[in-house]
Amino acid sequence: MDTQTFSGTDVSHYKPVRQSESTITELMIPSYSNFGGKIHGGILLSLMDKVAYVCAAKHAGNYCVTASIDTVDFLAPIEVGELVSLMASVNYVGKTSLVVGIRVISENVKTNTVKHTNTSYFTMVAKDEHNKPTEVPGLILESAVEVRRFVEAIRRKELRQNYKQEVEQIKAPINYEKCEHLLIGERCMFTAKV
Repeated sequence: MDTQTFSGTDVSHYKPVRQSESTITELMIPSYSNFGGKIHGGILLSLMDKVAYVCAAKHAGNYCVTASIDTVDFLAPIEVGELVSLMASVNYVGKTSLVVGIRVISENVKTNTVKHTNTSYFTMVAKDEHNKPTEVPGLILESAVEVRRFVEAIRRKELRQNYKQEVEQIKAPINYEKCEHLLIGERCMFTAKV
């Protein structure tokens, strides 16, 4: 399929999702734990960033940097001694950026229990040898799951754009008299003179 056309598009600059899928598996050791004996969220973020880079660089054929991370929810704690697997795939591509979806699972090898601990989406940008954003190959979607992930990424992108607009409105100057009702029932005390 490397030089065929699809709806008039030259697909020689497209790659299938499977070509860059990546998995990192690591044993959780005591130095990764926090005071509560669970694995630090920062350790997991570092591992997610690593697998996102591997997946993105394989697809882009270039160095890639993390531009943003969509919500990271910690769904279940990870214990010392568990194996953590981080599975990454390219879910969406733009011109110079791509979205890598990551699913994290932990496995207790003693009890044979497996739990889903995290899902996150990393937006990565490909860079050329001059550290400038460079075009990434298009994405060949070969299954209904891959199409669903691509469409979900488009929807998340739209939500992010709307969210940015909402945040700009939040940052607007505040009329304290008009906002006083928002503080009722909240755990705060307002002592400043306006």
